[in-house]
Amino acid sequence: KDYLLIFTDKGQVHCLQVYEIPQASRLSKGKAIVNLVQMEQSAKVSSTIPVKEFSADKYLVMVTKMGQIKKTRLDAYSNPRKGGIIGITLDKDDALIGVEMTDGKQELLIGTRQGKAVRFSEEKVREMGRGARGVRAISLVKKDEVIDMVVPQKVSTILTVTELGFAKRTTIDEYRLTSRGGKGVINIKVTDKNGQAVNLKTVNDKDELMVITQNGIFLRCAIKDIRETGRSSQGVRLIKLQDKDRVSCVAPVIAEEEA
Repeated sequence: KDYLLIFTDKGQVHCLQVYEIPQASRLSKGKAIVNLVQMEQSAKVSSTIPVKEFSADKYLVMVTKMGQIKKTRLDAYSNPRKGGIIGITLDKDDALIGVEMTDGKQELLIGTRQGKAVRFSEEKVREMGRGARGVRAISLVKKDEVIDMVVPQKVSTILTVTELGFAKRTTIDEYRLTSRGGKGVINIKVTDKNGQAVNLKTVNDKDELMVITQNGIFLRCAIKDIRETGRSSQGVRLIKLQDKDRVSCVAPVIAEEEA
């Protein structure tokens, strides 16, 4: 009976009740999302948020490719329409890339493709309506763009993966707490050897990591095998790629709790 909020890169939000999603086996192909909600033909799913109830004390924090950030109360999304509703108004050439649900008092860490990151308190972002454009989260240099936003925890480390198959972990304390809108600090040293950053995740030592490349190569490894290093390192090789292949997506596999 839970709800699933589906955010597209165009800034639209679609609401789906979980029981409407067909249950299937692990090897099943699944059902296309366009058959469940009325998405724009060119739109891509950027985030999904599961919701038990639309509480007024919860917030949705969104970040865009060009470094804009917006915070809106969760209950503003409690009246969805069949064709979706506006989640955020985007400028031309911008796209919604990440959404997190928070209690309004968290810290946020935003990473960019050229290896920069900024950490600041969520309280630095004022509450806005659904149709707002948001405010500046990070000042980007030319040709740079945001790749992800995470809500870091003290017991977690920040995992960064690059397009040429390198990865590194760094403790959150290495990223100083600053104001919103700054240029940020070095998150990973980007070189011709390791390539630009493609993913940013929060992970624990007990977790595992799944990596998929553009050519369909799949790797699963333990997080503890990726050593912790400082912010300015270029990381260690995670997967050896063939010519012209690149890392496509990364997902942490959360360790199951023992009974």
